[in-house]
Amino acid sequence: MIQLLGESLVNKPVLIVGAGISGVACARELRDRGVPFTMINKGRKIGGRMASKRVRDSGTKYDGRVFDIGASYFTVSDPDFKSLTDSMINAGVVTQWTDTFHVSDAQGIGGVKVGPMRYTAPKGIRNVVEYLARDLNIEEGEITDLAELQSQGEYSTIALCMPTPQAAKIYPQADSISPAHWEPVIAVSFLFEQKIWRDFDGIFVNGDNEITWIANDGARRGDDAPALVAHVHPVLASHHLSDPQAVIPYALRAVQRILGFIETPVWAHAHRWTYAKPAEGSTSDLPTSHVADICLAGDEFSAKPRVEAAWLSGRDLGRSLAQKSV
Repeated sequence: MIQLLGESLVNKPVLIVGAGISGVACARELRDRGVPFTMINKGRKIGGRMASKRVRDSGTKYDGRVFDIGASYFTVSDPDFKSLTDSMINAGVVTQWTDTFHVSDAQGIGGVKVGPMRYTAPKGIRNVVEYLARDLNIEEGEITDLAELQSQGEYSTIALCMPTPQAAKIYPQADSISPAHWEPVIAVSFLFEQKIWRDFDGIFVNGDNEITWIANDGARRGDDAPALVAHVHPVLASHHLSDPQAVIPYALRAVQRILGFIETPVWAHAHRWTYAKPAEGSTSDLPTSHVADICLAGDEFSAKPRVEAAWLSGRDLGRSLAQKSV
């Protein structure tokens, strides 16, 4: 079996599985503290749910343009995360977006809601994770048999930095560690010939059975492109996980109804997130990560799941593992 954290960790790396923001934060912390690690990501692209989609074959000048199809933005409250965000602003990776969103019901926009400053990335929110991982060595691969991996004794411990339903596929105990209930979302991106709506940044859609959120991706990206992203209601999304493109007409109908136009897009794409976010109220004040011989980290280890929470979880896991290795 793999060595437990209380035993000597000398010369044995930590294995980090998953290169979303929590995995990258964990890796950076280990690197900065001189702890060896190996990092594996299932796909060629890193970022996890901080994901972007590039327009292809639209027949418009926007081919190659990036849409944010995962996290729409992030907020900042922790001093360390603020310092990191400031450094990314100075590097041109991150920019302030807005502190004001509109609110809507199923019939249309009803007002505005002021909140914390939201931050985004001009090159797509995936670029945040790519920037933070720019000097890390990340291998492409998939772990399918954790028991076999443990038996080899190659790693001091294993950190699963992903939603626990995904971790549970290779580590069944993960489901009993986190109480979070995960909701699916399908993100639908639309590109139009021209902008046919009044200026807005984002709209929280309440009481609608088809969508929960509309982002003005042209405003978010700063290029004023006629581009929108809508998040499909979890219940509707759950019925179309096997065929996400089928929700496009539902999402378009809702966007047209709320924004008040009848024009159709020149390009549309739907992306499925089976484990998009922990349901509101299903997380609790657990430690920011689970530290054991098999470790877990992610935004669900927070009373307020969000990008910042995922970063804090990975950072704190990295610190804990570094302390154990001393």
